[in-house]
Amino acid sequence: MVVFLAILMYAVWSSVFSIGKLALQYSPPIFLTGFRMTVAGLFLLLFLFVTRRFSLLKLEKKQWISIGFLSIFSIYLTNILEFWGLQYLSAAKTCFIYGLSPFFASLFSYLHFKEKMNSKKWLGLMIGFIGFVPVLTMQTGSEELLNAFSYFTWPTLAIMGAALFSVYGWVLLRLIVKQQEISPVVANGASMLFGGTLAIIHSFFIEPWHPIPVSFSEFTPFLNVTLFMVFLYNIICYNLYAWMLKRFTATFLSFMGLLSPVFASIISWLVLGEPLSGLIFISTAIVLVGLSIIYQEELKQGYIKSTT
Repeated sequence: MVVFLAILMYAVWSSVFSIGKLALQYSPPIFLTGFRMTVAGLFLLLFLFVTRRFSLLKLEKKQWISIGFLSIFSIYLTNILEFWGLQYLSAAKTCFIYGLSPFFASLFSYLHFKEKMNSKKWLGLMIGFIGFVPVLTMQTGSEELLNAFSYFTWPTLAIMGAALFSVYGWVLLRLIVKQQEISPVVANGASMLFGGTLAIIHSFFIEPWHPIPVSFSEFTPFLNVTLFMVFLYNIICYNLYAWMLKRFTATFLSFMGLLSPVFASIISWLVLGEPLSGLIFISTAIVLVGLSIIYQEELKQGYIKSTT
């Protein structure tokens, strides 16, 4: 049942790329990140304050430092790079590039949690990488104008960076929740508020403010789309993911995310009219073979509870 809930979570979360492209029609990426995260952080912390479940004044210096790093990596860097790259890539390709997450998760989990990588898990990673490579050759529209080198464009590299910082942020969150005994809601709320504030300051210096980067005629649709994203992704998905980190490893949850490109392709086709890519479906199937190998090995190693 918990595995099914994880699949459902990624089905919902994969729609963020399509909804994000809609939001980018009204706002530049950095301001969109700052506004969305600040609103989400305020909402979560206000909920905690009203229900008297926690006070930020109870946090120790070490916990504040951890939340500060979480704000920078999981919120600020991840979302700015993601939405900047999303301007030039299809929603499905952007989602698929996040398939790099398991490679980063395996590295960080080994460094932070000493989770062992045996030969079968390496085999799973290699199969996953083989499935990932063909999608990098797909270049469409304005992406071709921002080529960096070989098949890599700057938007592609930006999404890769977002995947890297996202995974490291989840590893930090796992450390905060499990070792420092901070509630996931507290950690998410505080990091979203601080990371969002940092993004707004960044936006003020490099994006046009007249008086804000969103025109008055488009502010209402911008607000509607952003609040929808806040509720669905920041409030529900972020905290559901944090809850699942208590039951699964960051590596396995990242591999579960490899189902997302299929959902993202279908949703972007329905919402944005982007054509379905057979290559993404084939590559996802190959990568899922790697997922099954990783899953079986983590069960044997005891990193995942078999009862789930």
